[in-house]
Amino acid sequence: MFEFIRTHQKLMQILLAILIVPSFVFVGVSGYDSAGDNANTLAKVDGHTLTRQEWEQAQRKQLDNFRQRMGPQFDQKMFDTPEFRQRVLDDLITEKVIVAEASRNHLTVSQAKLQKMILEAIKDVPGIFKADGSIDLDVYRRILAQSQGLTPEGYQQLVLKSETSQQVGGSVALSGIVPRAVAKQVSDFGAQEREVQELALPVQQFMDKVKVTDEMVKAFYDKNAKLFETPEQAKIEYVVFNSAAVSSQVTVSDEEVATYYNANTKRFTAPEVRRASQIMVALKSGASAADKAAAKAKADAIVAEVKKAPADFAKIAKAKSEDPVSAPQGGDMDVLDRASLPKALGDAAFGAKQGDVVGPVETEFGFHIVTITSLKAETVKPLADVKEEIAADLKNQKAGKKYTEMAEAFTNTVYEQADSLKPVVDKLKLEVKTAENVTRTPSPAAAQAPYNNAKFLSALFTDDVLKNKRNTEAVEVAPSTLMSGRIVEYKAAAKRPLAEVDAIIRQRVQVEEAVKLAKKEGEAKLAAAKASGSADGFSPAKLVSRANPAGVNGAAAAEIMKADVSKLPAYVGVEIPGMGYGVYRIGKVQQPAQQDPAQRLEEQQQIGNMLSQQELYMYVDALKQKAKVKMLGSVTTPAKADTAN
Repeated sequence: MFEFIRTHQKLMQILLAILIVPSFVFVGVSGYDSAGDNANTLAKVDGHTLTRQEWEQAQRKQLDNFRQRMGPQFDQKMFDTPEFRQRVLDDLITEKVIVAEASRNHLTVSQAKLQKMILEAIKDVPGIFKADGSIDLDVYRRILAQSQGLTPEGYQQLVLKSETSQQVGGSVALSGIVPRAVAKQVSDFGAQEREVQELALPVQQFMDKVKVTDEMVKAFYDKNAKLFETPEQAKIEYVVFNSAAVSSQVTVSDEEVATYYNANTKRFTAPEVRRASQIMVALKSGASAADKAAAKAKADAIVAEVKKAPADFAKIAKAKSEDPVSAPQGGDMDVLDRASLPKALGDAAFGAKQGDVVGPVETEFGFHIVTITSLKAETVKPLADVKEEIAADLKNQKAGKKYTEMAEAFTNTVYEQADSLKPVVDKLKLEVKTAENVTRTPSPAAAQAPYNNAKFLSALFTDDVLKNKRNTEAVEVAPSTLMSGRIVEYKAAAKRPLAEVDAIIRQRVQVEEAVKLAKKEGEAKLAAAKASGSADGFSPAKLVSRANPAGVNGAAAAEIMKADVSKLPAYVGVEIPGMGYGVYRIGKVQQPAQQDPAQRLEEQQQIGNMLSQQELYMYVDALKQKAKVKMLGSVTTPAKADTAN
């Protein structure tokens, strides 16, 4: 992948934000009318057809985006569900009803705003701007094509669609207002403290009372066979083809670098930079000839004064300049931008040398006396200083053109000569790598390994590759990255023998049985405590809250905070898996003496966000009703798109 994608991700984030519909607009459509039996038509939205092809394309796009975001942790099986397929369809319907509503209300985005948004998105991408500040369209197209498969026009449409959608739903999303009293009640509930005493029955107290028999071990072994399986494993060979592989085979000559340098000298030219100061004698609009003559005479006098003492220019400017912006700064106008100056003033300032005093120059604002305080001439970087930069750019350009050709060769060779990876290695000068203990699903222990990719592993463990010892097809595991592999050795999943796991099972069964005994005794103590109301046998009291469980086990703390405290003392009994049983006595309920105001405000904002989200749900649902959405097909059963990659 290109270096800018790793180091400058703003453009990628904006693309993902546009391409993946935010989850807060997922609203089910199961309640809409169903009719018809057209297998290719899934829904009607505002009179327009939503086809299965559109849904399949959207599903592929979402899978590709999740694959890019999750990297090696991506597992397509996570998304192979009826819920995900339906969610993609709901996204499409939501998108279409928002577009329809925007069209009805004639909502749009000005071309100037659209350009500003795009420029903001790409401003930090290296190499995308030329020396004169214009966009390098070749680089721009290459970035969009290689990162997301988009054209500049397609990207512009996505930005336009996103901004228009924000206009439709943005005001609703910001409308959640929560009364302070309600927010206070919720905060009080979350901060509530309960005075708790504990009577613990740890599992260790009951371990010696449990006798584990061979029959108990065998029963656990048979009932939990999956726990003792060793997964299938394989030793594999694989090859990776990516931009780096192409780049390593591309060279750029000194002659090519020199030719490019001579043809693009402007790119390596630093423009002249000049800084100036001014003294202005102001003229009002429509000033009379007499006023103009008086102002001119005043300016001439200032010129004479400055020329007598050029070093006092700043002092004189502060005292006599009538420009409210530059006068307090001693007349400093900062670095000059000729385009922003009146023509006469620009011609005079850019025609002067450093230290010259020019004027008075007449403009619509008055008379100006100008001096050039610093001047850095236009400079051209020598070829030696930019040689490496040019060579890298030319190499990338060549590699970009060569990539498509080599990718096609890679794909065809691993398929047509599928009995070995050697032909593709020899043809494209690649390297065969090996890996052992490879499983069907990605392994966290090999998170950074190229082969630890769900899409590649899915292709690797197919019947054709396993049984026929063939190469996998060329699998795109990341943008501009293809892989192929083959299985050298294979071990099927197997169940570990009982003798090998006997000790592990005995310990686990002993703990489970001990927990049962602890629970039985704990329930008896709970009943006795409830009947007597006594605190005998309980630990000293401590305060427990949702934010601070004070050392109480998490499962027990949750039950303590849920307990009915309308009558005190209240008692709770909790089985703590693998640890025993606990009885808890709640003697008092109170609010903390102080609560952080910042936390109160944050909680109020969170509640407001939840309310806004709910209102947005309702608004989108209303738009669907307005657009007369009708469901005409189902996507909850697997289709070809589920495996299309």
